Formats: sequence, structure tokens, C-alpha cells
Amino acid sequence: MTARLIDGNALARQTRAELATRVADLAASGLRPALAVILVGDDAASQVYVRHKVADCEGVGMRSILDRLPAQTTEAALLARIQALNADATVHGILVQLPLPAHIDTHKVIATIAPSKDVDGFHLANAGALMVGQHGFRPCTPYGCMRMLQSAGIEARGRHAVVVGRSNIVGKPMAMLLLQANATVTICHSATPDLGAFTRQADILVAAVGRRDTIRADMVKPGAVVIDVGMNRNEEGKLCGDVDFDAVREVAGWITPVPGGVGPMTRAMLLVNTLEAAEDAARARAR
Repeated sequence: MTARLIDGNALARQTRAELATRVADLAASGLRPALAVILVGDDAASQVYVRHKVADCEGVGMRSILDRLPAQTTEAALLARIQALNADATVHGILVQLPLPAHIDTHKVIATIAPSKDVDGFHLANAGALMVGQHGFRPCTPYGCMRMLQSAGIEARGRHAVVVGRSNIVGKPMAMLLLQANATVTICHSATPDLGAFTRQADILVAAVGRRDTIRADMVKPGAVVIDVGMNRNEEGKLCGDVDFDAVREVAGWITPVPGGVGPMTRAMLLVNTLEAAEDAARARAR
């Protein structure tokens, strides 16, 4: 058996094409969706991510606002900038690129972003909405993973889903979205004894631990769906995931590659959230 690929690049292109039409319709009514991105410092990886996000916005017709702030920017100055963007009716989404310099409290920064503009889905109000099944922004990576399952025609209902990782950005919200889709969900983490005993039970296995080759072929149920969220580098500097791709592909039924899997969909879902924020603003304006 060789697993079928869930192609994140192709799905992201399709998603952006659909978004471009919706953005054009909204712009024709006088409202152009806008995303503000704040980058503090000169972290090389963050600069690459931000450059892609800005290009993605422009590619679908959205307006992008990029604030580059020096690494020595004070926490107070950053919070003041966020508050100004909160008050700007022409800005619909606000993203502060992580990680931040050590002297800035990340939790305080996230809490300062207006929930209605929190297109990363990290604010406590949006996290709480996800927990209780109410309307709110979903974190982009798990949201993208769910779209990938949907695109492949993979039904979560009645399946056993195992999520390896418990971060607030991926693991926990991923488990909540799968639970909402009526999967039976198990969350594993660094303190889980005999990880393979759990992963071998998974019909849907999501690896989100940030450690290369955590999931090996002998840890995967034959025919399982394997979603690899990991973004790591091997000894040659090549991008790879949390899954031993070549070996697991011979066991799984479906698998996402790295690169070209979850990453492109994470960026695409940021655009989806931004557009939905603009559409919410348009509805509020019409009332």
C-alpha cells in the first residue's frame, strides 16, 4: 500500500481562487478586506513567513499593512500600536508574528488584539468560542487540517482521531475541531507512556510535536489518515515533518507531505479568517 497524498499546495491555490472572487464582490460594495501584520525584530524565519503572508493578501486582492518594528520596541509601544489598529475601521484582521522578543509578554499582546480582528484565532474569546462550539475564528493550522480532510472526502464522524501534541496553537484546537466533527479524540503528549500503543489505534493521526521522525511506520495503523503538522530541518537543512514520510507512506491510506501539505493551508486559512472578519464588519455596517 502506498498512501495517497493530500496536496496542500493544490488545495491552497483553489482556496485562494475562491477567496479572490469573494474579495472582489466585497470590494465592489465599497469594502476592501485588510490585514495588518506586525513584525517585531529581525528573526529570519519570521521575515520569510511575513513576506509570504503579505504576498498572499495581495494575490487575492486584499490590502496588507506591514509594520516592521525594531527588536528593542517596548511592550507598551507594541500594545499601543495594536490598540490603534483595533480602532481603525479599515483594518479587519491583525496578526502579530510570533515569536516575540523575550521582554514582551506574548499573552498580553494576544489579549490586546480585538477578538473580532484576531484572525490567528489565539485570543481567549475565540479559544473559548471554539471550546463551546460558538462562532469565532479558528486557529489557522487546525482549521486548514480540517479543510484538508474535507477535500479528500475523509469523514471524521465515528472515527478515532489521535492528536500528538497539546499546544494552544495546534494540538488543543485540533482536538476540539475533530470532536466537533464527531470523532472520538485522544490527545497524546510528552508524558504519554508508549506513544505507539495509542497512535496504532488512530483512524486519523495528527502529528504536531515539532520533533522529526516522531511517528514511525510501526506506529501507524494500516490505512490510517496521517496529517503531519511538523516543520523541522534534518542534518542537510531540508524541511521535514514529525512523520517519517517515506516509511509511513507505505502503511497509511492518506498522508500530507512536508513541505507542500499543512503549511500552505495554514496561510490560506489566515486569508479565510480575514475575509470573514471583513464580511462580519460589512454586516455590522449594514445594520
